[in-house]
Amino acid sequence: EQIVAINKQSGLLTIPDRYDRNAPSLDKILKEKYGEIFIVHRLDRETSGVILFAKNAEAHRDLNIQFEKHTVRKIYNAVLSGIIADDSLEIDIPLMANPGRGGGVIPSARGKESLTQLRVLERYRIASLVECNLVTGRQHQLRAHVAAIGHPLLVDELYNENTEFYLSSIKRKFNLKKNQTEQPIISRITMHAKSVGFIHPETKNYMELSADFPKDFRVLIDLLRRYASID
Repeated sequence: EQIVAINKQSGLLTIPDRYDRNAPSLDKILKEKYGEIFIVHRLDRETSGVILFAKNAEAHRDLNIQFEKHTVRKIYNAVLSGIIADDSLEIDIPLMANPGRGGGVIPSARGKESLTQLRVLERYRIASLVECNLVTGRQHQLRAHVAAIGHPLLVDELYNENTEFYLSSIKRKFNLKKNQTEQPIISRITMHAKSVGFIHPETKNYMELSADFPKDFRVLIDLLRRYASID
């Protein structure tokens, strides 16, 4: 009666596109189902994972306050480029909107305070699987922060210029059959909103909701373990 939690698929908008009003979005889908829905936070179009909506104004107000006070625990998993030496680190870099072309955000002393706590889960020859706690929830925070420390998302057209990742880049003696074209393992940003923890607006009990990896993200990790292991 208070909240709706969705495991969002990659490629689906959170809110309607300002230029393409007919593009599918969670906001439109949920309004068709429930009649009234309130947006609490957003995920980038390409990001998969758990996202919350409120079903009434009171729950919306309560959750908004929690997000504004940075008491909501937002955990993401991401595959980054390169091997991160430290097992854990904090990225405390202010971010501001990029005044140039291309959109996104950039590090700047004039930007808003932004804090990401990062922990390495697995290392591969060319990449690292990490868990990130976004203490603040700025636009593109995780994407911009990991790029700023020299380990952008493995696939991220805006912050890394890589639009796809192929098995041939990690598998030795990779061969295609005649007239075949290699298909990418993943062709969207390599991050997933794994879980969100918050105080339920009515019961006042702490809740933590999690979302399993979608197929493309799971296959990417499985293949990195198989063909890019450093053990």
